[in-house]
Amino acid sequence: MYARDNVADANDLQQRLPADNQVEAATEMLRMLSDGTRLRLMWMLVEGEHNVTALVTALGVARPAVSQHLGKLRLAGLVTMRREGRRAVYGVRGGHVRRLVTEVLHAASHRVTGLPEHD
Repeated sequence: MYARDNVADANDLQQRLPADNQVEAATEMLRMLSDGTRLRLMWMLVEGEHNVTALVTALGVARPAVSQHLGKLRLAGLVTMRREGRRAVYGVRGGHVRRLVTEVLHAASHRVTGLPEHD
């Protein structure tokens, strides 16, 4: 028995690759999460919707910076925004994004603390 007998051929693998536009969208989403302030914002939004004032207070970052980060996250399709009177209220866009943020921060926690990984 040879190792090549257990390996899918290149055509099989190629057919299972995600589409280019899907990879581009995923890359952009991950790029948005690679900024510490944006990742912290996303973590707070995973817990529920918040207005800009609450996010500014919790992060201790200037309001214009928080607004810019939220705008980028919104354009990347990671957050939603709705109006409550004059206030803008932000939330995470869907369960996939919520799980992505949660999982990446949990994985980082394992790495930092040295806790063993689990399946």
